[in-house]
Amino acid sequence: MKDSIDIQFVSDVMCPWCVVGLGNLNKALAELEETVTANTSFQPFELNPSMPAEGQNFSEHIIEKYGISKEESEKNRAVMQERGKELDFDFNFTEESRMRNSFDAHRLLHWAELEGKQTELKMALFKAHFTHNQDVSDYTVLANLAASVDLDPAAAKGILENDRYAEEVRKQEQFWQQNGISSVPTVIINNKYAITGGQPAESFKQAIEDIVAKEREGA
Repeated sequence: MKDSIDIQFVSDVMCPWCVVGLGNLNKALAELEETVTANTSFQPFELNPSMPAEGQNFSEHIIEKYGISKEESEKNRAVMQERGKELDFDFNFTEESRMRNSFDAHRLLHWAELEGKQTELKMALFKAHFTHNQDVSDYTVLANLAASVDLDPAAAKGILENDRYAEEVRKQEQFWQQNGISSVPTVIINNKYAITGGQPAESFKQAIEDIVAKEREGA
């Protein structure tokens, strides 16, 4: 009989390490598939909640926010691209790449969970933002991404235009902040254990095995 775990993946669409963390978590779960079954949901976190509608140049934003040089920023992007290649994910950083406000994407992800399509939409959003440099704060882009994962684009646009799920997302964000989460990705397992950062697959695997063993002992 398989052990069952609940995973809440706290992340932001704007976070490249969240792409890496999710990819490595999925690798770990694939290696454990004969012994562990996981129910994964995505929880909202905004790295830049005050990001204006027009967004900000990616390099400019990183240099300004973290106080690093242009050379350091370029080096970090190269490292990220290598991490992406290991997961068959293309980080297509260009001079035109921009950080965006992700609140509306989180609202759409909330709806997608209700419709059973959250995982698919999460990956579509990551690829749209990091690979195709699309504006994932734009309602038409978001509606098209919803359609790409077999969600109703008209319903998606209606949700976005009518501010639906805004209160629910704000409450979720506040909940995680009040519970000490200040960086992403953070992986919460069974509402008790937290794994932070874009860990290697082996680290996730070991942590999950340890947690499963602890849960068995306490059962």
